[in-house]
Amino acid sequence: MQDKKIIIITGANGFLGSKLLHILHSTYKVYALVRVLPKKLIPEVEYCSIDLSSEWEAGKLPQFVDSIIHLAQSDQFREFPEKVIDVFKVNIESTARLLDYAQKVGAGQFIYASSGGVYEKSSCVLDENSSIAIADKLNYYLGSKLCGEILVNSYSTLMQVVILRPFFMYGTGQNRSMLIPRLVDNIRNRKKIVLQGDKGIQINPIHIDDATRAVEAVLGTTSSATYNISGSDVLSIREICKIIGEAINVDPVFEFTDDQSDNLIGGNNSMIKNLHIPRVKFSDGIKDVL
Repeated sequence: MQDKKIIIITGANGFLGSKLLHILHSTYKVYALVRVLPKKLIPEVEYCSIDLSSEWEAGKLPQFVDSIIHLAQSDQFREFPEKVIDVFKVNIESTARLLDYAQKVGAGQFIYASSGGVYEKSSCVLDENSSIAIADKLNYYLGSKLCGEILVNSYSTLMQVVILRPFFMYGTGQNRSMLIPRLVDNIRNRKKIVLQGDKGIQINPIHIDDATRAVEAVLGTTSSATYNISGSDVLSIREICKIIGEAINVDPVFEFTDDQSDNLIGGNNSMIKNLHIPRVKFSDGIKDVL
């Protein structure tokens, strides 16, 4: 019987990482990089407690690995400029060090989680060839993600590299400070939701189950690529709030501004063609957040 392929998942305690552990450990030999060990361990998973914001060493990692799924990101990204060193070390420095490690141990694949926010704002649907925002239009967090993409792409002659750009993932277990859970809590607590124009921006959020299956599918690919990870339901913030309000039987409270903002819609044709077709409709998936 052939041995299982070895993969490393960084940020394995996170929203996407924790879901991946549960579906990958039966097929792969999984090493989970975490800052703090979770209370409930998966017996088949090898946990490595490493703080990527510190001077960590690769000696704790296996001497051979097939794929690295680099999902870790600093949870201090909103605290600018106070926590920029933490963001730099986790989002940029650790990416450089993991790429170096991957090359030295002969990894064949490096998967990097960036963000759909790196694109230049547009009223059009954004595909993987759409323009990237110029540096002074990106905040520190998004700038760090774009830096990571540049580092990863420089290794494309040495291994397969795949960049993922998620658009508004949501689902069970997500941090309540993120967009969709925050809208739910604001509606439930009758807090005003500020809309630009009469509807707010349009987005196409993706349920965590669909995002997880898309990342799982990347492990079976052989070509370097960049993929938007996004859903198929394009909704305005007002439409999203209406769906949430109907689900919890609370009318959202809106405040309208004259400001206009471009939408943030990630085209997912490449994801659908090569990885996974989104199956969870927002009206169903939102129940997990409730």
